[in-house]
Amino acid sequence: MASLSQQPEIRSPQRPLIARIVGVETRYQAGFALWGYLFLLPWVVGLVLFIIGPMIASLYLSLTQYDILSAPKFIGLANYQQAFFGDPQFWPSILRTLEYGVITVPLGLIGSLLLAMFLNRQVRGIGAFRTFFFLPSLTPTAALALLWIWLFDPNFGLVNEVLRAVGIPGPGWFASPQWALPAVALTTLWASWGGSTMLIFLAGLQGVDRSLLEAADIDGAGGWNKFWSVTLPLISPTMFFNFILGMIAALQVFTVAYVATEGGPNYATWFYALHLYNQAFKYFQMGYGSALAWLFVLILLLFTVVQLRFSRSWVHYDSEAK
Repeated sequence: MASLSQQPEIRSPQRPLIARIVGVETRYQAGFALWGYLFLLPWVVGLVLFIIGPMIASLYLSLTQYDILSAPKFIGLANYQQAFFGDPQFWPSILRTLEYGVITVPLGLIGSLLLAMFLNRQVRGIGAFRTFFFLPSLTPTAALALLWIWLFDPNFGLVNEVLRAVGIPGPGWFASPQWALPAVALTTLWASWGGSTMLIFLAGLQGVDRSLLEAADIDGAGGWNKFWSVTLPLISPTMFFNFILGMIAALQVFTVAYVATEGGPNYATWFYALHLYNQAFKYFQMGYGSALAWLFVLILLLFTVVQLRFSRSWVHYDSEAK
């Protein structure tokens, strides 16, 4: 009788090559995996060709002097040095953009939250009301700017006509260096109050535990106390999410200023994105424009990191209470 050491070695059947490539056990599973990769392929190709590829090219161009007509000339960090120390509109454009964000982000959040609270009521026809309030946000931004150019016209615009009717002289709005930036802010706020920010707040309000509100009612809490002590802490993650998106959108303001004022008058609405656009596509300084774009990415990352750090003191998640 053969000893155990002399028994023939039993080997498990080797997996098919294609199964090993895709990391599964059988050819049947490999077929499903291949179909998954096949459906994923268009997205991957689009990601590489239209996002990662242009980002890498832009990073390289930011280190060059490039005007489209001639070949890129490597100049190292000279474009970044020019932005910080040699561009008279770099820092003012950042400050104007921050000023716009300080106006629009808080007002946008407050207005959207109030509108969401109004639309959170369970009354007849509330679905139609929600649709009507959301429709203005679907207006293309360029068309919205043209509409408000007419409404804010200092001579025959509807806004100044109403002000004159009550004895108030209307300002020049888009034509005034003092009022151009507030006019741009009002134009964007009008549509943003009923847009996606409002819908996100509405979803957050509908997720508030009704039993907590009922318990507050039993304890004798008023409407303001229920909102401040129950509703607001529970929707603080929603508030934080909308704040992040609102700040990013504010820093990217471009279309309304480009259509309504082209950055004027007297650079009153010369925002950072408009400055970047003019350098790259009006003056054809593609290398310098790419450097401005990467500085913009760093600014956005900085703001996001700061917001994430401060959010720990006021954003409350359900998992923290468990």
